[in-house]
Amino acid sequence: MTAAAWLRGSAVVFVAALLQVVIVSSLVVAGGAPDLLLVVVVVLALLRGSIPGAVLGFIGGVVVDLVTLGTLGVTSLILTLAGFWAGRYGETTGRDRRFAPVIAVGTITVLAGAFGYVLHYLLDEEVVAAHALVTALAPAFVWNILLALPIHALVRAIVGEGERVELAPEVEVLAG
Repeated sequence: MTAAAWLRGSAVVFVAALLQVVIVSSLVVAGGAPDLLLVVVVVLALLRGSIPGAVLGFIGGVVVDLVTLGTLGVTSLILTLAGFWAGRYGETTGRDRRFAPVIAVGTITVLAGAFGYVLHYLLDEEVVAAHALVTALAPAFVWNILLALPIHALVRAIVGEGERVELAPEVEVLAG
């Protein structure tokens, strides 16, 4: 990625992180709120690849952790992994598929919710499993799925399509 592409991607993530903290997180419907920053990180990772996705996820997570005064590193770790997973999906099979953003956002929303719950549990923070994994995650999943394609179109218009990374010719699963 060029310096200009990194700057555009970082600016999009910074704005999405601020919008997430200031506005979007308070839009609670049916017990859950959309995660705009997660959707933006997944879309950028699909467009740019796994390493830029992980770096941009980390940047967005640090911004959220600093603005909300939460446990430093929790959101950044979750979004780093989300960006990496989405980038790998885009690099291997999903880049040219029409509904790749919807599939990636839906899958990573569930994985990030479960991983966030486990991470908070390991940090000995009080989290109610039923609320974190059902009550809040189900509406967030629906919101994120609905936002996936419009956000993908908007982010692609802002940052561009990106360099075409050569797709992996095949993926071989080795069972030990």
